Amino acid sequence: MISVLKEEFLKHLDKKVEVNHPKNLYEPIAYILGLGGKKIRPLLTLLSADAFGIDYKKALDAALAIELFHNFTLIHDDIMDAAPLRRGNITVHKKWGINRGILSGDAMMVLAYQNLEAYNDEVFKKLNRLFSKTALEVCDGQQLDVDFETRSNVTVDEYIEMISLKTSVLVGCALKFGAVIANASDVEADKIYKFGLNLGIAFQLQDDYLDTFGNSKSFGKQVGGDIIENKKTLLFLTALKLSNNEDKEKLRKMYAEKHQNNDDKVLAVIAIFNKYEVPSLIKQEIEKYTKKSFEILETVNIPDEKKQMLYLFGENLMNRNV
Repeated sequence: MISVLKEEFLKHLDKKVEVNHPKNLYEPIAYILGLGGKKIRPLLTLLSADAFGIDYKKALDAALAIELFHNFTLIHDDIMDAAPLRRGNITVHKKWGINRGILSGDAMMVLAYQNLEAYNDEVFKKLNRLFSKTALEVCDGQQLDVDFETRSNVTVDEYIEMISLKTSVLVGCALKFGAVIANASDVEADKIYKFGLNLGIAFQLQDDYLDTFGNSKSFGKQVGGDIIENKKTLLFLTALKLSNNEDKEKLRKMYAEKHQNNDDKVLAVIAIFNKYEVPSLIKQEIEKYTKKSFEILETVNIPDEKKQMLYLFGENLMNRNV
C-alpha cells in the first residue's frame, strides 16, 4: 500500500510542479523536490484520508501542499544553518546562492497554499486555518532553535516545546489534513493530530541522534552539524545534566563559540556523549514518545486494519538508520 501511495504521489508531484518561466525561480524548486526523501508527511496525509474512509486520491493536492511547505522550510533552514548537504546533495543556497534560495523558498510556500484551493469552500477554510496555524508555529520553533544557540540555560521542556513547533506540528497537520478532507469529526481529527504530534517528536529526537551518530552518506546530511552549530539538542542537554564539573565546563565552552577546527570539536563532544551513555538514554526517549503516539492511535475511530497500517508506518519510521 505504501509503495502504491508513494508512486501516485510522485506522479502527482511531477504533473503539478514544473520548471516554468522564469527558470531561475523554479529550477531550485524542482531540484529540492527531486532529491528523494521518504515523503513521510504527504504519505501520512494520504494514509489518513484512506483510514477515514475516502479515496486517498482526493487528498493528493493537500499532500502536495504539505510537501511543498516542508521543502520550503528545508531551503530556508539550510540557509540559516549554512548547511552544505541535504539528502546527500549540495544544498540549494550552495548551488545557486542565498538570494535565489530565499526567493525560490518563498515561491514554494505560495504554491503550497495554492494547492489547497482544489477543495470546496468549507474544507478549504478548515485546511487553510490549520495550515496557517502550523506555518506560524514552525516559524516560532525555528526562532526558538536559533535563540537556543546563544543561551546557556535551555531546559529539556523548552527543547521539547521547540521541536514540537519546528517539526512535529507539521506531522500532525499532515495527518489532520486527511481527516478533514474525509469529513471526520473534530474529535477524531484532533486524535489523529495528537498521534502525529508525538510521532513527530520521536522522529525529531531520532533525527538529532542520527545527526551525531549517523553515517554522512546514508543520512544525507553533514554528521555533527548540530554540534558545529551549537544546537542545544537533547543529547547536549542530557550530557550536561549528567557530566561532572570538568566535562560540564568543556561542553559549555565548546558550545559557546564557533570553532576553527570543527572535526576536533565534534569528536570531543561525541566522546563526552559516549562517556555518559547519552546515545542509549536518547533512544529511551525516542521509544517513550513513539509508545505514546501509538497509545493515542489506539483510541482513533478507524478500522483496525487502517490502524495497523499507520502503526507499521510509524514503527518503520522509528527503526530507520538513515
